[in-house]
Amino acid sequence: MSMQDPLADMLTRMRNAMQALLPEVAMPDSKLKRAVANVLREEGYIADFRAEGEGVRKQLVIRLKYRQRVPAIEGLQRVSRLSCRRYCHCRDIPRVRNGMGIVILSTPKGILSGGQARRENVGGEILCTVW
Repeated sequence: MSMQDPLADMLTRMRNAMQALLPEVAMPDSKLKRAVANVLREEGYIADFRAEGEGVRKQLVIRLKYRQRVPAIEGLQRVSRLSCRRYCHCRDIPRVRNGMGIVILSTPKGILSGGQARRENVGGEILCTVW
């Protein structure tokens, strides 16, 4: 089975695991997914992540974060899709839920949160929003 949008698959797996209150979720590994997981860990939305296995069988395992059986992530939404890419200038980076969430961007300086991108003064493709 070919996967058209690996990032959308990652977000869906995380959403489903949080709904089932699972401690961890595993998915096929990629540099993009690791970079997004790193931003989520830095912003405090997930506990940790690690890569397991080798070669084609390499898996990214994300340890989810809960507060009294309530997921730290209330919602995940893919913004830029394969059919319709969304880009923004550094001055136009959207605020998610009045600053209570983050936007994750793919910039020339790598995968960054909206706040980091504003500080670095770079824009890019809006990958997803998290709140």
